[in-house]
Amino acid sequence: MRVCRINQIILAGVCCVLLSGCHGGWSQAKRPIASIHAMTVVSLSDEEAVKQSLYDQLKEWKAVDYDYGGLSKNGIDCSGFVYLTYRSHFGIELPRTSTDQANVGQPVVQRQLQAGDLVFFTINPHTRHVGIYVEGRKFLHASKSSGVRLSSLDNTYWAKKYWKAKRVEIQQPAV
Repeated sequence: MRVCRINQIILAGVCCVLLSGCHGGWSQAKRPIASIHAMTVVSLSDEEAVKQSLYDQLKEWKAVDYDYGGLSKNGIDCSGFVYLTYRSHFGIELPRTSTDQANVGQPVVQRQLQAGDLVFFTINPHTRHVGIYVEGRKFLHASKSSGVRLSSLDNTYWAKKYWKAKRVEIQQPAV
């Protein structure tokens, strides 16, 4: 009887730990990373190539469901999608969470956005959202409601939630 009670307590503790990864807060749960196909790395200084690369990424990931902490085509969250896109298409290793990604790069005003810039939104006081600007006031992201998609900064929801944008600095090789 006592062993059964201990097992119940352990099971309840494990469930609490596992379910805490579903919280939409500042940190992200860790999951296995999706395998990344070998592809040509595009320089962020080549805006047309960046746009094409982002549209290619949209085709590959379109409608993959949102999954908090996810890093695969079985489900991915916003910061994971940005992390994998930057790593596979631009050869740049960004931090994994949207909070840490918001600390990378230089601030950019909205009217000067370029393809590849990171756009950030405040969903509520404890939750940030991130996407990648493409062109024409459109950004690529993993949406909680509809998975990986292209959305407009002019959409009423996103316009109200817009926080800031950052331009990731291009790494120059050491001489």
